[in-house]
Amino acid sequence: MPADSDVLVGPLDLAARVDEALAVQAVAFGLSAEEVGVRRHIVLRHLSYPGARALGATTADGRLAGFVYGMPNDRAHWWSTVVEPYLRNNGAEWWLDDSFVITELHVHPAFQGRGLGRALITTITDTATEPRSILSAIDTESPARALYRGLGYVDLAGQVHFPSAARPYAVMGAPLPLLRHGQTEFR
Repeated sequence: MPADSDVLVGPLDLAARVDEALAVQAVAFGLSAEEVGVRRHIVLRHLSYPGARALGATTADGRLAGFVYGMPNDRAHWWSTVVEPYLRNNGAEWWLDDSFVITELHVHPAFQGRGLGRALITTITDTATEPRSILSAIDTESPARALYRGLGYVDLAGQVHFPSAARPYAVMGAPLPLLRHGQTEFR
């Protein structure tokens, strides 16, 4: 799927390109070398879960400009166990059932603002069989949060504290399919 004339969105063998993907994430998200090492093991473990899949935004010369990966949610997974009490407090715990989780979505800063994040997330969720999608994002106004809102995601819980994360997160959810440009309601 073309998102930019020089970059194509398509299937990504994330296990084979995990170091390249994490280099994109490190620049986009400001990760230290130690954090990248920890996340490498997490990504590889996630890829073993049923239904996990990834897409990449790849330049004409084969460089990774961005990536997304996700999987059907499982309440037994660590992320769900952390966010569940926050969602329950807001009456939104049911979002954890029959949802596709966007685990990571990152675009290298040199490629941001070209629609790659939108193309990555809509393409991966278009293949989901679940009726909704959930994700977490740093709980501050940012271009990422604006993108998610434009796709139909709404805040389900705020000030979610993950162990070892310096900043609080928000959990967001959207019915699938995600909204497209100019669309204001779901079909």
